[in-house]
Formats: sequence, structure tokens, C-alpha cells
Amino acid sequence: MSEPESPDQETKDWVYRDSTKRMLMALLIIGCAVSVGLEFFITEKHPKFGIDGTFGFFALLGFICCTIMIFLAKLLGLVLKVPTNFYGDNDEEEESSS
Repeated sequence: MSEPESPDQETKDWVYRDSTKRMLMALLIIGCAVSVGLEFFITEKHPKFGIDGTFGFFALLGFICCTIMIFLAKLLGLVLKVPTNFYGDNDEEEESSS
């Protein structure tokens, strides 16, 4: 087994460790490369439009859609955000009036 990188690394959850972050990034890159590379072996393409028959179209489409979903989620979070003391004000007023 390898030694922990620092004493602090041993107490962290596995998700927050630097080694886990590197491993997950490597797996993501390998997964993306494999999914795009598999297009070489797909010989029977039936494009319905002209552009969807090009190499890497669905990988690019997935990336663009995920990026748009992230920005929409950030925007929705700003719209739906409530103050931190949203529930706290009413409780304090009721307790002090009793």
C-alpha cells in the first residue's frame, strides 16, 4: 500500500482526497476517449441529417447539452434562492412573544 500524502489526507473522506480526484479525472478522460474512439468501429451509420453523420457529433452534442444544463441549473438556483434565515425569523418572534 502507498503511504498517505499527508496526515490530513488520511482523515479526509475518499471523495476529497487528491489521489481520488486524479483517479476520477483519469477515468473521465479514458471514458471520453473510448466513447469517441468507438466511432471508428461503427461502420453502419444512418444519418437523418447531414451533420449527424460526422465524426464526434454525438460527443460534441452531449458536451454542449451538459454545459447548457449546468448553466440553467445555476440560473434556476439564483431564481429560487431564499434567504438563510427564511424559517428562523418567524420562530424567534413566536418564542419571544410567548
